[in-house]
Amino acid sequence: MTSSHTMQYIGLLLLAAILLQTIAVAVTFIYFSNVLSTMKETFSKSSVSCLMRANLRTIKAQELNAAEGKDDPCWQVTQQLHFLIEKSMSSRYQKEISSAVKDQDDSPRPKIAAHVTGSYIPEKDGGGQPNRKVYGQKIQSWESEKGLAFLQNVELSDGELVLPQAGLYYIYSQTYFRHMLIEEDESDREEEDRTLGESVRGKPMLQYVYKKVSSYPVPILLMKNARTTCWSRDTEYGLYSIYQAGLFQLGGGDRVFVTVSNVSTIDMDEKSSFFGAFLVS
Repeated sequence: MTSSHTMQYIGLLLLAAILLQTIAVAVTFIYFSNVLSTMKETFSKSSVSCLMRANLRTIKAQELNAAEGKDDPCWQVTQQLHFLIEKSMSSRYQKEISSAVKDQDDSPRPKIAAHVTGSYIPEKDGGGQPNRKVYGQKIQSWESEKGLAFLQNVELSDGELVLPQAGLYYIYSQTYFRHMLIEEDESDREEEDRTLGESVRGKPMLQYVYKKVSSYPVPILLMKNARTTCWSRDTEYGLYSIYQAGLFQLGGGDRVFVTVSNVSTIDMDEKSSFFGAFLVS
């Protein structure tokens, strides 16, 4: 065999080896591609099947038996799905809560309230004197800052609460009466004894709550309470309280104030005599 024939024979062997190797690689690639495609399709169908037939009872059973559940592909699919749902819902509600809190902080609802209490400051000149437009005598010496008293977006002027905003207000008032008995002439006592009797006599106590509006010149009566009490001649003084409250629709700038039958008989202690209002809606 000549050298040329030998070279041709070797070349044919190399070409055959290359072709065989190429065919083997191609077959292997096609085989593994088919296997991967089959596995992917099987996994997809299995996941969908898990979701289609899943229910709360089976999921609960799998959660109670974690060791068995972890070996089940359906358990893994449902766990991942639950995790994604919880994460999505948590993120959504967290944004909504943050937005609501921010809106509340940016625009807080205004608070309108006042609670004024009795004060032993002497009345102003002319204060407490009868007014032909109202019943009784107006209490002017209310305390608005010390002790239990406060003003929140409400002004106190001349014994009157000035309400800044229209709305439904709860208004309340209590006055504490301390009646002192005055010694009388013997003739007056004998006359009174014949009229009322030996052991008792009475004095009326009245409390009024008024409002003032800019569109009407005369104050408007909102509430009235009265009490007449009898006590023994031997009593040095009598203590009686009157309380009343109610809901009223008021306009912006309206004023409310309290009058009593005799302002000099009021015990102006902060826990006994007080007056207030606050916005309901």
